[in-house]
Amino acid sequence: MSTTDPTPDSHLLGASDIRELAAALGVKPTKQRGQNFVIDGNTVRRIVRAAGVTAEDSVVEVGPGLGSLTLALLEVAAHVTAVEIDPLLARHLPTTIGARMPERAEHFDLVLSDAMDVTELPGPPPTALVANLPYNVAVPVLLHMLAAFPSIERTLVMVQSEVADRLAAKPGNKVYGVPSVKANWYAEVKRSGAIGRNVFWPAPNVDSGLVSLIRREPPKTTATRREVFTVVDAAFAQRRKTLRAALAGWAGSPAAAEEALAAAGIDHKLRGEMLTVEQFAAIAEHKPKASEL
Repeated sequence: MSTTDPTPDSHLLGASDIRELAAALGVKPTKQRGQNFVIDGNTVRRIVRAAGVTAEDSVVEVGPGLGSLTLALLEVAAHVTAVEIDPLLARHLPTTIGARMPERAEHFDLVLSDAMDVTELPGPPPTALVANLPYNVAVPVLLHMLAAFPSIERTLVMVQSEVADRLAAKPGNKVYGVPSVKANWYAEVKRSGAIGRNVFWPAPNVDSGLVSLIRREPPKTTATRREVFTVVDAAFAQRRKTLRAALAGWAGSPAAAEEALAAAGIDHKLRGEMLTVEQFAAIAEHKPKASEL
């Protein structure tokens, strides 16, 4: 099948299309950028369904690559904006859209940028984030996009299975940590399925998972997000230590940490892995003032 002359029954990219397109562009997927292209139309449509994308949505996609998921999103969404860091891939993606879905081309925008640098997007404000995120930057990119674009109501990301477990973990789980707490600041988080290795080219050495995030109001607190996240980082920097010890640097001393924890109604002998984001917010509210140290 030609990449510029799709058959009438499908405009999505299959395995042969992806390989042909990559060869024509001289694209060699790199581990550095976590490039593993989805080669299965059923998978990208499954992702779009799992994301709950409708004809009312303006979707932002991070890391569109050769356009597999982008095309599936354009089948449904009112508008799609793709953020791509690779100049070669970014340059050719509009051509692929125009060739395979010309009737939807005007509903597509492209931003050539590192997603971590993006603070505004063309087109209508995004209501959904759907992406196959590179494993090495998945968490920081996800958290940045949620912070930068409060209009995003729903998110579905495909990430390394281990990362998916961490994002969706609840307090008391052995993999509950910084990503879990920070993601919960923004949204209700849950696993939304698994993805096999054989739907990628090249096939990764790890399994993938889908994570769903539904935006909710952050915890009610007088502390700022930055202040709360500082406590979270401190609590998990030495996760096997009790909160009294782990937060000593943040509070000024172990005794000061114990006092702050007591004021927040939290047992100083607990570890960070046992606390909810609301409890971390309560701790942040009771940081000792400099004059008290």
